[in-house]
Amino acid sequence: MASIVERPKKTGVTYQVKWRQDGAWQTENFGNPDSAGQFKGLVEAHGNQWPHGWIRGKGFVEPDEHPDDAPFLAWAHRYVDRLTGVEARTKSDYKRDIDKHFAGLLHTGPDGVERRYGGLVHSLRDGSFNPATVCTVTEDDVQDWVRVQEEGIRDPHNPKEWLVRKASPKSIANRHGLLFCIFQAAVDAPQPLRVTNPCAKSKLPRTDDQTEEEMCFLEHDEYARISAELRAFDPKAADLCDFLVGTGLRWGEITALQARDVNKRRKTLSIQRAWRRQEDNTFAVGPPKTRKARRVLALSDSQMDLLRHHLLGCQPEGFIFRGRDGAAWRHSNFYNRKWKRALDEAIKKGLTKRPRLHDLRHTHVSWLIAANIPLPAIQVRLGHESITTTVDRYGHLVRALDGEITAAVEAAMPPAPRAGLHAVKAG
Repeated sequence: MASIVERPKKTGVTYQVKWRQDGAWQTENFGNPDSAGQFKGLVEAHGNQWPHGWIRGKGFVEPDEHPDDAPFLAWAHRYVDRLTGVEARTKSDYKRDIDKHFAGLLHTGPDGVERRYGGLVHSLRDGSFNPATVCTVTEDDVQDWVRVQEEGIRDPHNPKEWLVRKASPKSIANRHGLLFCIFQAAVDAPQPLRVTNPCAKSKLPRTDDQTEEEMCFLEHDEYARISAELRAFDPKAADLCDFLVGTGLRWGEITALQARDVNKRRKTLSIQRAWRRQEDNTFAVGPPKTRKARRVLALSDSQMDLLRHHLLGCQPEGFIFRGRDGAAWRHSNFYNRKWKRALDEAIKKGLTKRPRLHDLRHTHVSWLIAANIPLPAIQVRLGHESITTTVDRYGHLVRALDGEITAAVEAAMPPAPRAGLHAVKAG
């Protein structure tokens, strides 16, 4: 905590704010107690650190212009253009996020004045702001951007409409991650434009608060209801969903499966490719999502029987799961024509959940965890690059081993002394 010390001088009393920062005493002097009190509050609000932008003995001073400073948006696009090992579609998505979420929204109100909302800007001491540049953006500017992403901005002339819609914690974390990388490139440049990354200390909304809301886990009987409705009007669609929930494959992986990926003798399935969205918004078959997404899955006898039925008359490069025209299913077509229809019927008959197709992957994991399958094995089966991803998403489901855990703890602990009994020394 900071303190204020009065120091009498010939010219009057000086009010010194004093605090410890990283083990060393820091001080700043003021001519009146009100200014000292305000500064003391700023120091404490910054975790007993010098307030960002404050120069000792001068106050808040705008940073000097760097000779190589550049508009933030131009630098951000330059950063994306120079990325290597990144697909064109991914670069296009990055640039879309930069233009949409960092540049903000231009909106013309009823007064005919065009204003910008929600973008990353550099706030000045007088309450106004300037367009963001690589060098002028501060930690407070980034935190203000995070707050707007979290709270959104309503149209002042039509409160029922949003100018900037609220973003989920996960979306904010993803966008902030891109922002961090853009500024870090300025820090790591051969001739650095910045000394620190203004995103380094940002406080982001907690993403785990929405884990259970975003995922839908089906019990066996709940999925059976949906599968029965699917099978009633399209058995092939039901087979595809049964295989999804039985393997945990991603939609882009299962619809890219080809006959040559099945090893009938070993009863395995090789995941070698997936559908990927291209820069022009079309889809093409390419490598899986990550390096570890290339994997081999062991299949049960019933799953092999299902595949044999679909492999009849299929060429080695032919898709295993396909529509009537022999082409691979597209997610939107399958969802609207098959999944939604079956789901609506199941809900009419008592189903209380409305899962997405991707929730079949989550359901697969929940069934494995209920059967005491270890998370590292689940990580490999799902093709997660890191065990951290598996634990973060599904660790809260690991309750089946509670009995074994408490029994192990009980066995390891020394027996507690009984009430009323005392140790007696042998004579």
